[in-house]
Amino acid sequence: MQVLLLVDIQNDFVPGGALAVPDGDQVISVANALIPRFELVVATKDWHPADHGSFARQHPNHKIGDVIDLHGLQQILWPDHCIQNTAGAEFVETLDTDDIDRVFFKGTDADIDSYSGIFDNGRRKATGLGEYLRESGIRDVYVMGLATDYCVKFTVLDALDLGFHVHVIEDGCRGVDLKPGDSARAIEEMRKEGAYIVRSDQIARRGRVGPSQPEV
Repeated sequence: MQVLLLVDIQNDFVPGGALAVPDGDQVISVANALIPRFELVVATKDWHPADHGSFARQHPNHKIGDVIDLHGLQQILWPDHCIQNTAGAEFVETLDTDDIDRVFFKGTDADIDSYSGIFDNGRRKATGLGEYLRESGIRDVYVMGLATDYCVKFTVLDALDLGFHVHVIEDGCRGVDLKPGDSARAIEEMRKEGAYIVRSDQIARRGRVGPSQPEV
């Protein structure tokens, strides 16, 4: 079986949001075109408590973009974003959510960030996504969303580490690019670790995706 995994297509990550990814809204049309082609679709949401340790506001002597030690892990400080039960944490309104079968929440512990949709940044806790995919008989995971150089990348790397065949839908991703070229480097890192880099039109030519099919 194969699954389409939508990473963090939330209001705060698109233009106008608290942590807007440049052109982040352009992934929505790609997602909406692909969702009907998969028998199983899952999604992740950043879902932070208001006092999350990754928020620069929690560290008066620091600013957005600084890197600090947060309970033993390096942490980039971000603006407040995707706070639980706020509009910014909701899926973008134009995303077709009717056929999303399951949503997994990450970043729910104030003491540690979770870029990946599978584990937190210290691999101290799991979201349940990895177990769900295994129990669902998934072999191939098709990943797209926001942002290429953070949550998409770390989700992909964790899925590869768990033994899934991972396909990154490149035109369905956009990056933060805190440093110019971060997204391109993330794509190359995922490729080197074993991910297949594909485009949405390759999938669209194949019809509805259910049982595993040969690589494009």
